[in-house]
Amino acid sequence: MSTTDQKPRPRIGPDSAPFWDGCRRHELRLPFCADCGKPHLPPGPVCPHCFSARLEWRNASGRGRISTWVIVHKPWFPAFAAEIPYNVVQVELDEGPRLTANVVGTNELSVGQRVEVVFDEIDAELTMPRFRLAP
Repeated sequence: MSTTDQKPRPRIGPDSAPFWDGCRRHELRLPFCADCGKPHLPPGPVCPHCFSARLEWRNASGRGRISTWVIVHKPWFPAFAAEIPYNVVQVELDEGPRLTANVVGTNELSVGQRVEVVFDEIDAELTMPRFRLAP
């Protein structure tokens, strides 16, 4: 058995520690293949493009274009009947991957609009990435 077979497989995806550590520093960190340089998304133990297991986390600009969007109505808290509408978008980032998030600050959305990531402070320990329209 080679040494590459003995290494634990990397866990990749938005629930990974490097992603959330980057958010706390107001950086969008995403997994990329160390061999071919393409995004390691969708999540998996190997690169979906070249099947390499070498992974590196890099800063991404967080700028891109809306490819699809929908307004979702969801109860804010189960005890309340009022529904809070929010925008869910698929963003094609300039770096290549596609991310699902919500857009804050506007209800005027269209496919192709430029957006950029903004980091909302939820509390001292948690920062959430969201998108807003790019200037």
